[in-house]
Amino acid sequence: MSADGHLVLFRRAPLEARRAGLEAFAQTLREHVAGGREFRCLITDDRELRRLNRQFLGKDYPTDVLSFPEPPPPGRRKASPGGFLGELAVSAHRAREQAAEFGHGLGEEIRILMLHGVLHLLGMDHETDRGRMARAETAWRKKFGLPRGLIERVRP
Repeated sequence: MSADGHLVLFRRAPLEARRAGLEAFAQTLREHVAGGREFRCLITDDRELRRLNRQFLGKDYPTDVLSFPEPPPPGRRKASPGGFLGELAVSAHRAREQAAEFGHGLGEEIRILMLHGVLHLLGMDHETDRGRMARAETAWRKKFGLPRGLIERVRP
């Protein structure tokens, strides 16, 4: 957790991103989706997401959300059940564009991206898990009253 006790950190994020609401949603994700496990989420701009994408994944373009799972301790295949999950980075600029494209608010889009990222931190991968992550994302999205998720947008 950050030094100030928040799960969500803001750097160069737009003012209309309601910080208290996003922090509360992160707490909800921690308790319900992540089983009480901690994570951190940075909400920032395209420039930062591009830098992170280039540095860690070798892809030189901005993206909407990146997940950085905490590596397991030496000698273990999986992280400990109650341990720190990892970190997310969300581009508020990508979120604003996607929110406009799909007809909902910036806060809703950031929540969709946070949920998607936390599912990745939990080890899910929509490209390889035969629909497991898609089913989980859909179920949680409906529970939280969120619009269509990332996976649903790209599926036929």
